[in-house]
Amino acid sequence: MTQAGMGVMINELFSAHGGDVLQSAIGKTIKKLYIDDNRLHFEFTDDTHIVLFDDGQSCCELRYMRTDDDLDYYIGAMFLDADVSAGPPVEDEGEVHEVEFLIVKTSIGDFTLSNHNEHNGYYGGFYIKAYDFNKKEEV
Repeated sequence: MTQAGMGVMINELFSAHGGDVLQSAIGKTIKKLYIDDNRLHFEFTDDTHIVLFDDGQSCCELRYMRTDDDLDYYIGAMFLDADVSAGPPVEDEGEVHEVEFLIVKTSIGDFTLSNHNEHNGYYGGFYIKAYDFNKKEEV
């Protein structure tokens, strides 16, 4: 990773990652699973709804989330855990393109999302965060 951007540094100093939100979802059955606006949404059969996203945005970055996995396959599975892992740097003609993987573990297997951050080298890093969508607040 390059140097951490201001958004990542502020979040690391003053915010919680929402680990309690993630912990509260362990063992729940996934009813709906989708990416919307670069956020991974989990809706569970007990009508709870959590969201995972990269909250490290600084001024001049392009951040996005994607997956090649079929998220519909995991509907009906039990959510077990989520973890992040650094990806390899991507060559990008003078710009910096960082990748971090979000690995979600379920009762029927894992799926992987890639979080991307493209910038000029003065920004960087990732800040994967969880929040309870039903409370309409990001923690």
